[in-house]
Amino acid sequence: MKTKQSYTHYIEWLSAEQMHEASKEWLSELKFIRDEHRFFEDLITSFTFPIIESGKFTDTKEIIDAINKSNKQNNLLIEAIKTHENDLQIMVDKIDQLEEEKAYASEHRTLITTITKFLNEYKSLKSQLFEIIKTVKKEEKLKHLIDKK
Repeated sequence: MKTKQSYTHYIEWLSAEQMHEASKEWLSELKFIRDEHRFFEDLITSFTFPIIESGKFTDTKEIIDAINKSNKQNNLLIEAIKTHENDLQIMVDKIDQLEEEKAYASEHRTLITTITKFLNEYKSLKSQLFEIIKTVKKEEKLKHLIDKK
């Protein structure tokens, strides 16, 4: 006789208040990221000539495309969270709607994974951008020192 191995998947039950707080926190973070996207665009614009001069243009172009893609995804997530937040009424209306409440909780779990993935990708993108800017600034400083001599 063979035994069948089963895997149990535990799901943490979140209250409506916890989901509301998580949604508010996500919105705040995503709005801050939207502001950072604007800062990155300005930063890249101000370093365009040194970037081209340093030969890092192709890397930078890829980063710019990734920033634009990240910005679009950020805006979509903001809208999804706003919609999710508006649908919270299902959880707090004191009417037993088990299927709708289950669907809402499932959507919340999906948002948790989606936002976590987005934030990880965004942090990686941000690091790459700052690495390029740091390299360009070092080369610019070195060139300035050489020209001074």
